[in-house]
Amino acid sequence: MVSSPPQPNPDTPRPEALVEVERLAKNYGASPVFGGVSFSVPPGAFVAIVGESGVGKSTLLNCLAGLDRWDAGSIRVGTTVLDGLDETARALWRRESVGFVFQAFHVLPHLDVAQNVCLPLLLLGRPDPARVQAMLDAVGLSDLGTRLPAQLSGGQLQRVAIARALVHRPRLVLADEPTGNLDPATATRVMDLLIEQSRQEGSALVLVTHSEAAAARADRVLHLTAEGIRA
Repeated sequence: MVSSPPQPNPDTPRPEALVEVERLAKNYGASPVFGGVSFSVPPGAFVAIVGESGVGKSTLLNCLAGLDRWDAGSIRVGTTVLDGLDETARALWRRESVGFVFQAFHVLPHLDVAQNVCLPLLLLGRPDPARVQAMLDAVGLSDLGTRLPAQLSGGQLQRVAIARALVHRPRLVLADEPTGNLDPATATRVMDLLIEQSRQEGSALVLVTHSEAAAARADRVLHLTAEGIRA
């Protein structure tokens, strides 16, 4: 289990932000989705984004991953400013720097568990069976590497998705409702894994959730509305 984060000391210098979002705005045609969204995430920190359905939480995650374009504002991750990157450059950056945990898992059914987890490393040309096994151990799937996704439960599939998102040690971990379809015990374990691995690697974890239990684990909770974002 991961303990609650310590309360910050006001005299301790604030770590430099790993993620910096400044006045981000997104429209669909003439209809605004959100605007004026600004926030930062230090290394190793966990930020939860909450809000009503349809307010654009998943769209915001897609923008952070460089999957969606935005209409105004800026996103910086580390030293990379996403605004000026073309699609190819964004894809290469995302391959190296982003781990995305989708609510629908998106595992490949014809690959076994270990092969699914290994995919990010293969795309980077860095196959590492020991790292894959270490991640399977971390998510409690040590002996299931040769099983196909159809042989797993929903909770096990979510843990495969988490292992795959973290295996290449990304700087930015994004998770879209990762506990939405899980029972409470499995949801707690999934959150433990995401927080522990992000703390260990010093990555920024940004999670969209409707779960009060998941949001309560965050270092900071941000409420997204059409007008912007607030703590």
